[in-house]
Amino acid sequence: MADWTRLGALLDEVSVSFSIATTVNTADEETERRYKAFLDDIQPHWMAAEQQVKQKLVESGLEPAGFAVPLRKLRTDIALFCEANVAPLGEIRKLELEYSKLSGARTVTWEGQEIPLLQLYPVLEEQDRSRRELAWRTMQARVLADTEQLKSLWRQMMAVRRQIAENAGFDSYRAYRWQQLYRFDYTPEDAKRFHAAIEEVVVPTAQRLNEKRRQQLGLAALRPWDMEADPLGRAPLRPYQTIEELERKTSNIFQHVDPQFASYFETMRAEHLLDLESRPNKAPGGYSLTLNTRRQPFIFTNAVGTHDDVQTLLHEGGHAFHSFEMAHLPYLQQRQEEMVPIEFAEVASMGMELLASPYLTTQYGGFYSVAEAARARTEKLTRDLNFWPYMAMIDALQHWMYEHQDEAADLEACDNQWAELMDRFQPHLDWSGLEQEKRALWHRQLHVFQLPFYYIEYGMAQLGAVQVWANALRDQQGAVAAYRRALALGATVTLPELYAAANAKFAFDANTLRMAVDLIESQLAVLEPLANR
Repeated sequence: MADWTRLGALLDEVSVSFSIATTVNTADEETERRYKAFLDDIQPHWMAAEQQVKQKLVESGLEPAGFAVPLRKLRTDIALFCEANVAPLGEIRKLELEYSKLSGARTVTWEGQEIPLLQLYPVLEEQDRSRRELAWRTMQARVLADTEQLKSLWRQMMAVRRQIAENAGFDSYRAYRWQQLYRFDYTPEDAKRFHAAIEEVVVPTAQRLNEKRRQQLGLAALRPWDMEADPLGRAPLRPYQTIEELERKTSNIFQHVDPQFASYFETMRAEHLLDLESRPNKAPGGYSLTLNTRRQPFIFTNAVGTHDDVQTLLHEGGHAFHSFEMAHLPYLQQRQEEMVPIEFAEVASMGMELLASPYLTTQYGGFYSVAEAARARTEKLTRDLNFWPYMAMIDALQHWMYEHQDEAADLEACDNQWAELMDRFQPHLDWSGLEQEKRALWHRQLHVFQLPFYYIEYGMAQLGAVQVWANALRDQQGAVAAYRRALALGATVTLPELYAAANAKFAFDANTLRMAVDLIESQLAVLEPLANR
């Protein structure tokens, strides 16, 4: 088992290192060539050999300490594995890499300069509505320019995923993927019930808040470029000037949540395990990935000078601290990212955003005055409420795709389904004259293309994170201690047990959701007067 861990960690770290290298520079053709060689010439042999070791362990009847849950997952791996899928799994990874290249190459011309598309996002926070509209239309036009390439890529992705499922003996890719993601504690029907609960509980609340925004902005209707600007006419929050300042002040915040977190973060700074700034030929998004031989994480973001960058770094910091807290576990299968339930891994990240929120002010070495921090927290909580409906849309779209595999191979059919979901979950937006942009809005959501069905976890985990935050409002120190104990368990216990260790409940019903929404609304009522001082 120890030898398996050493070799598995080494191979996993090589794979992760290539993932990092191809996202920090999507134009690096030599690294891409080497990565593809790894996927073609090394990974298939690794997968086949590891399959034999998994089989041997399961047949032996041995169960190392803290290994009951990993064993269940290894049995699932054995059941899913077939030689016929070794090549298609490598092929789908290459197609996903093509999506990264496509999205990473998106630049726009703005005020005479060619810049990465992501660097236009801060303009959406400005008060000049005409500039916001121009920026939004410029961004969407650039995404739409990739439609023909995306159609071909999507068709290939759907075909390969369907083949993978059929090779493994499944009627649909969703059934295969559900097992691959180790979803033992809920079903696709449960996911749909979560969508319905969000429609029942969250959409009316979000609608009410967005109607308030419309009135504050003095508009006849909210357009898609009206959702980021401050409704009271205040200038956008610009929390830092340099990446060094972003890192230093975030470290100060982590120090107040728990000194150990600041220590972890300073280790990452010293070891050059952060790549935070946006630049050309850098893939979009953000992530934290663990280098399992070093037992250290790497954080990737696309910072452009906004408060979102602060939130993203706090979020990915939570993931990184999860890696550090699990590092003591002896076997790779107890701490490997694929083994830890994503529904809890995202509690680590979303929980950190909320646990850190009291320490955003300069009083704690953070970024803001008391009023600015209250405003930042108000904006974050409002976005959290608006996120649940968006999450439901992305997840519902994927359920439809893999329930209608023939129809969904056509990108335009997916566009039609997306437009229907937007009408259902985001009724506050006026899309008149923007029908094409509306239909293609999901094209930027990398999870659909690269990480199918990995999105509902964010919604479930946000509900868990709000419960951790509710505990912290009563006892910050106790809540952080329980949070750390849960992180340290890694993949050694079940998903409901991980939530219980953090003093939360794994649930996604309407009643639990209503408790979370009520708490958020009550905190907004406290923070808004402070933000308006």
